[in-house]
Amino acid sequence: MNDLAAHGFAYTDGDVDTNTTANPTLNGMIEQRYSRRAALRSGAAAASAAVFGGTVLAGCDSSASSSDPFPNIVSVGSSGNSKSGRVVTLNAAATDNGAITSAWVQTAGPTVTLINPTSTAPSFVAPSVDERKTLRFEYRATDTAGQVAVQSVEVVVDVAELGFASIAKNRNDVVTVPAGYSVSVLTRLGDPIAAGVPAYKNDGTDTDFANRVGDHGDALYWYGLSATGTRDDNSSVRGLIVQNHENLNVQYLHPAGPTAPGGARPEGEALKEIEAHGVSVVEVVEGAGRAWTYVQNSAFNRRVTPNTPVVFNGPVRGSALLHTPYSTDGTAGRGTLNNCANGHTLWGTNLTCEENWAGYFRRSGDDAQRTAREITALRRYGVSSSSGGYGWGSVTASDPANTLFRRWDARATAGGSATTDWRNEPNQFGWVVEIDPYDKSKAPRKRTALGRMGHEGAWFGNAVPGKKLAVYLGDDARGEYFYKFVSNATWTAADAQASDRLAMGDKYLDAGTLYVARFNADGSGRWIPLVFGQVPNRPAVGADPEYVFADQADILTHARLAADAVGATRMDRPEWTATNPVTGEIYLTLTNNSASVRPITGTDAANPRHYNDVKGSSNQYGNPNGHILRLREANADPASMVFAWDIYLFGADSADSNSDVNISGLTAANDFSSPDGLWFSRPTNAGGQVKPLLWIQTDDGAFTDRTNNQMLVAMPGTVWDGTTVTITNRGSGGTTATQATRRGALATDATLRRFLVGPVGCEITGVDTTPDGRTLFVGIQHPGEDGTPTAPDSSWPATQATGSAPAGTRPRSAVVVITKNDGGVIGL
Repeated sequence: MNDLAAHGFAYTDGDVDTNTTANPTLNGMIEQRYSRRAALRSGAAAASAAVFGGTVLAGCDSSASSSDPFPNIVSVGSSGNSKSGRVVTLNAAATDNGAITSAWVQTAGPTVTLINPTSTAPSFVAPSVDERKTLRFEYRATDTAGQVAVQSVEVVVDVAELGFASIAKNRNDVVTVPAGYSVSVLTRLGDPIAAGVPAYKNDGTDTDFANRVGDHGDALYWYGLSATGTRDDNSSVRGLIVQNHENLNVQYLHPAGPTAPGGARPEGEALKEIEAHGVSVVEVVEGAGRAWTYVQNSAFNRRVTPNTPVVFNGPVRGSALLHTPYSTDGTAGRGTLNNCANGHTLWGTNLTCEENWAGYFRRSGDDAQRTAREITALRRYGVSSSSGGYGWGSVTASDPANTLFRRWDARATAGGSATTDWRNEPNQFGWVVEIDPYDKSKAPRKRTALGRMGHEGAWFGNAVPGKKLAVYLGDDARGEYFYKFVSNATWTAADAQASDRLAMGDKYLDAGTLYVARFNADGSGRWIPLVFGQVPNRPAVGADPEYVFADQADILTHARLAADAVGATRMDRPEWTATNPVTGEIYLTLTNNSASVRPITGTDAANPRHYNDVKGSSNQYGNPNGHILRLREANADPASMVFAWDIYLFGADSADSNSDVNISGLTAANDFSSPDGLWFSRPTNAGGQVKPLLWIQTDDGAFTDRTNNQMLVAMPGTVWDGTTVTITNRGSGGTTATQATRRGALATDATLRRFLVGPVGCEITGVDTTPDGRTLFVGIQHPGEDGTPTAPDSSWPATQATGSAPAGTRPRSAVVVITKNDGGVIGL
């Protein structure tokens, strides 16, 4: 996702009286016992109302005066409405000269959980409804004489809608969110996550990143913990944040930046950079006032780095392609690298995905020691660097037996073999890796049945008992493909709570079929199996000869070559996928493409645009703003071989009035470019029910003259809710060409709004909520990525509280916590 070369490498009340019991009415009791003349000294009196949006309507007898010690309290009788996911407060007033016991109870409508039901003002979050529903509550007050007064109130709840005003684009060095929301910083690069590790000085001198939060935080996910420290999928106050650490702002990790690649790198520098990659597991808790903190000495805290022992599972386990001096039988390896997007399993484990791993290896210059097949495969995956992105292979370790650095030099040696040199080490990366966040004693498992590529996420389709599971996989590079894995095993719901979680991964992720997508011009598509015996030879391409697959392990290890061979559709950087929890439809971000990869004559219906988005004095021909595609499996069956598709949204600058570019009708309130992160709200709260919220994050360079990267919230429709359109594409030199495609429904203020803008130089990546939807976690990656140690171009997150920081403060990737000030569901 980042260029390593950049651094050398309407509310009304709802109170009505519906009491039909024989008990005296509240107003009657009030009038009887609290009139100025009677001035009785015992009994109960109460009034109730519903509060919407923090406002309560109240009334009192106009005959009462401020000097009257017993004024009448008059209940409000108007109707009231709320929307799904918003906070409603029930409000009652009761007076008595003696003791009164009172409580609220719900008597009708969809069940909600009352917070503090014995208080006079409990609250609840309006439930998700698919049509208007009425909820009824009773407030019961008992006086010292045993008399009971009852007052009822009705709350009408309507279907959910976006509940915030879209924020403006900006280039400020803070995280900006809508009015009514608050932001705090949770974890940052370098924060210590083990007892005894010192606080981060942020001056380049810090070490021990195996016990600190890593750099370039990317995809994240919340795993709930009970009060006793066991897995609890419903916990919203204590849990584990599992976050990827994709890459480095390497210039800030060292006092004056890194030693330049090319010569031998210092061992300490290289070790720090290696350990700052990988995955972190950090316990976080909600405290008083909804303040969130992380637990430095939690027994659950864990770093998985490129040095962590891992095991291989699935069809490639034991293959000669995985043989190395570290694992001469090809069953084990070390670590995970360039972890970008993610996934989570139904049984409570985390999936982390290895994306742009190829550039870390030194490889060129050894063609004479390689077979033609090896050279073709290495070239297809981009393993061709003369030094390796960070030069880790150049380190001369102080301990001659230490191979942590030597492994990054993947050159085949004369007279050597796979078990005497590191020629196969690149084959150990590019996989989906399963981690049990609750059990740090278990080694991560690389799931080879899901194929090897530049993995950008591994998200399940909706699970149906008795049917096979599907996992959707993007390969993030221009012109790469979209994949699906289908398990051999059919889903058993009881497996979701299995005690041996990684054994469930063995069951569902180690045996199945990997498919690649072909998109047809008519809005249909087909999944093509990548199975040995069904995949033809990959034809010769340029200098690469015909590639003949040897077995299934070869196909999975070289999935890109297999996808080439079967004629899959080349896509505009296929990245994150997300599954609508209600419809089961699959969404895929296609971040962008360039004219060199997709010229004006190379468009197709699923990747239909070619145009110029001028940035300053620079031309940006191709599809620089990207789009989001979605598909619906036939018969809602994850194992289906055919699907329907359309393009849900096209990214564009709304200032460009050309309808061939701004095809989705974006405005200044919702325009975006280069969609990347993608996530639907959890189905455990109103944000993920009926019409779930879709969160869209950007990783953009084309649009950053207008705004820092951003996150939007959408309420999408369904596949084919739009129409067919014909685009007139425009290339350099005045060339034009037409392309037909399928566009989803136009965006409106009701269906798409800008929720967040990040600080300078950042990418917005990683998003999840607690199960109740009331706390949102968002990753802010590489702020200030274009600065230098002496002149950082961002100082975030130090700027978040006040908007400024001391000169020279170095930026840090971080996770922020966003809450709604009234306690409601985020986004509604």
